[in-house]
Amino acid sequence: MKTRIIGLITLLFSWCLCISSTQAQITIPRRPYVNYTELGGLFGRVAYTINQNGAQETVENKVSLTAQTFNGVQLTKQLAVGGIVGIDWYKAALLLPVGAGIRFDFARHTRKNVRVFGIADAGYGFAWLHKGSTGYETEGGWMINPGVGLRVGPPTGSAFVLSISYKRQYASVQKPIVGNDISRDEARIYNRLALRLGVSF
Repeated sequence: MKTRIIGLITLLFSWCLCISSTQAQITIPRRPYVNYTELGGLFGRVAYTINQNGAQETVENKVSLTAQTFNGVQLTKQLAVGGIVGIDWYKAALLLPVGAGIRFDFARHTRKNVRVFGIADAGYGFAWLHKGSTGYETEGGWMINPGVGLRVGPPTGSAFVLSISYKRQYASVQKPIVGNDISRDEARIYNRLALRLGVSF
């Protein structure tokens, strides 16, 4: 009887050791905070008419200042999801884009210090900070911003970021009534190439 009890205790002790060693090998995935803060320019070529009948069209190059910050959580080694807040200074509108975005690292299982990542942002550009001329009312609209970027730095630390993306931003303007016009509403679509430089951590 005594031998059985000792054997049972030994078996139970071995089983506990086996379970504890197995649990020690299980790694709980971390969900660290991630941030991308960037500043750059919005580049585009704009065509517009300079008289009311639309007979003459003018094309100009446009450059606007843009700043954006992405704050999120690293779900996997490659994928981060979060929210974006930015500010875009177009010539005729000051818009504040707010939305959601993802950052996807194309490099898998690598420790290289230069990595390519994908960008996909979508949201709404608000005109809260815009101040228009008398009689002009500007409203924001939907925004999409897909692109790619280059991250230079250690995979688990702070790094410099260079990104290039396509930004499409809707906006509308109500202009003051002139002459016999009933309304002078204008719908705008800003199609821009966004080049940004910043940091990530």
